[in-house]
Amino acid sequence: MTKDILLNKNDALIIIDVQNDFCPNGALAVENGASIVKPINKMMRLFDIIVLSQDWHPTTHKSFASNHKNKNIFDTTTLSYGEQILWPDHCIAGSKGAEFHPLLDTTKANAIIRKGYDPNIDSYSTFYENDRRSPTGLAGYLDKLNVKRIFLSGLVFEYCVGFSAIDGINLGYEVFLIEDTIGYFKNDAYGPMDEQLIKLGVKNINEINIKKQ
Repeated sequence: MTKDILLNKNDALIIIDVQNDFCPNGALAVENGASIVKPINKMMRLFDIIVLSQDWHPTTHKSFASNHKNKNIFDTTTLSYGEQILWPDHCIAGSKGAEFHPLLDTTKANAIIRKGYDPNIDSYSTFYENDRRSPTGLAGYLDKLNVKRIFLSGLVFEYCVGFSAIDGINLGYEVFLIEDTIGYFKNDAYGPMDEQLIKLGVKNINEINIKKQ
C-alpha cells in the first residue's frame, strides 16, 4: 500500500512536455496524452514550485527523419553523442503543435524550460540535452529554491519523463513519478526504462497520495 506523501514548500512539480503534438491527433501522439491534463491541473494546487518543460525544435533538427536522406521515422542514426531515434517532425518552435495542451492550466507555473532547440542535439531529459553535457538550466533553478524532492508528470514515460527521473536521481534529488499523471507509449523502451528507474530508487505514487501540509 502506497503511503501518503506530505509536501513542503520546497517540493517541485515538474510537468513535462504536455504539448499538442504529443496528444491525440498530434504529430507524435501518446494514446492517453490528453487524459492526464485534468489530474495535473488538480495537482497543481498542492505545490508552491511548478515548472513546465516544452520541446522546442527548429525545422532543421537532426532528430527529424525528414532531415536524413533514405531514413524513415523511428529508424536510428548516429549523431555526435551516439545513437539517435529519428522522429516525425514535432514541436516545431512557434507552431501549434509546440503549444501546451489548451486545457493545461499554465498560469500556475513559476518557470518554463524549453529544450531541444539546438538543431544538432535532441533533448529528452528536462535537465540535460542528449549529449549529457549541455544543461537546460533546470537544476540551477531548482537549487536556488533549495528543492530536494521533485515530482514528475507529463509525456512520455519511456523518454522525456524517464530520462528526467534518471538525471534527477544522479543530481541528488529524491524523485517521485506520479503515475496517473504520466503518459506511456508502452513500446519496446518501456521495460528497460521501468527496470532502470526501479534500480535507481525512483518512487511511484498516485495523485491521491499527495497531501499538502
